[in-house]
Amino acid sequence: MTTTTGLPKMQETTYDIGGGRKIFAAETGEGPPVLLLHGGGPGASGVSNYTRNIAALAENHRVIVPDLPGYGRSTKGIDGTDPFGFLADGIRGLLDQLGLHKAHLVGNSYGGACALRLALDTPDRVDRMVLMGPGGIGTTRALPTPGLNSLLNYYSGDGPSRLKLEKFIRHYLVFNAADVPDAAIDERYRASIDPDVIAAPPLRRPSGPNALRTLVKMDFTRDRRLRRLPVPTLVLWGARDKVNRPSGGHLLAERLPDCDLYVVANTGHWVQFERAELFNRLCADFLAGHR
Repeated sequence: MTTTTGLPKMQETTYDIGGGRKIFAAETGEGPPVLLLHGGGPGASGVSNYTRNIAALAENHRVIVPDLPGYGRSTKGIDGTDPFGFLADGIRGLLDQLGLHKAHLVGNSYGGACALRLALDTPDRVDRMVLMGPGGIGTTRALPTPGLNSLLNYYSGDGPSRLKLEKFIRHYLVFNAADVPDAAIDERYRASIDPDVIAAPPLRRPSGPNALRTLVKMDFTRDRRLRRLPVPTLVLWGARDKVNRPSGGHLLAERLPDCDLYVVANTGHWVQFERAELFNRLCADFLAGHR
């Protein structure tokens, strides 16, 4: 059964993962479990990030779509000293609550960094992994991109505004600005000005005396475990990505021992949204074991 938005009917549950933290997740479908982990832009959430993918993947999988810690209906606040580790711990806690020892992980941007960190820390918990323009790839080897600066500056200066969010989404997030409806921007803007989010923005620049240590910890290309990670991985990267540099895909392909790389022409940072049909086909084939 699908709703009028094209999404299948989904079961919604909020899970207590301990330490006073809760993670909201929606799920649908049957089959091998796959978690879809969303990006870290202002106002992001799980289902909104994957509206064009959930139904297709649910044809053969149990699709679980959480709101990452700090976002949506999950508990706000992130450990700024190790944000990727904090996200990975949260999703690992969700797997425990779901009774899943192992699952496929699909991660976009911030969610890709979460997936990769979870796999590095506990590779036995990850079956296969699909990463779309993941964060944390070579980030200490060059200055931040204009798109990443736009994202990190959203809550600073004169504070959040719909105009700032629209510029980030239409100018930096996607290749074709007209592809994103106004309603989607309105929805994300409303979520981005939740008082709890404004009080503790989930994605911000490391600061303080340990900022450099945090930055190094957030660059996976400096993690020696990357070359030994046994998890089969598919990396999809938009050739016109203005947030995370497409060269990151080649860095991962060079370092990961079992990695396929697909660079998508005329596509920005949001591959699963901009090229949904291609993404759905490649993702489904890869998760099924077809290379």
